Amino acid sequence: MPSRPLSPRQIELVADRFKALAEPSRLRILQALRTRERTVTELMAETGFGQANLSKHLQVLHAAGFLTRRKEGVSVYYALADPDVFALCDLVCGRIERELAEQRRALR
Repeated sequence: MPSRPLSPRQIELVADRFKALAEPSRLRILQALRTRERTVTELMAETGFGQANLSKHLQVLHAAGFLTRRKEGVSVYYALADPDVFALCDLVCGRIERELAEQRRALR
């Protein structure tokens, strides 16, 4: 976090990014794109989502700046705009693991 307080506008922008990540389906899409770009068809096969549902989530992730997209012929390819999103996921997962370890110790 910055060393100075966030402005109200910055707070809104950060909150919008977190809202985009708050949906498990969107995290599944990001995970599917972790290693390489994929077409919408590939993402449908990878996630099991229908086209309308997938398109809605891709739009949200793209608008929030998490994805890039490019068109090649009739195919649209999506890719991670910045893999640093997984650093945030790693922080959260690390916190969850520590909390679970504390709970296990407390239940012994």
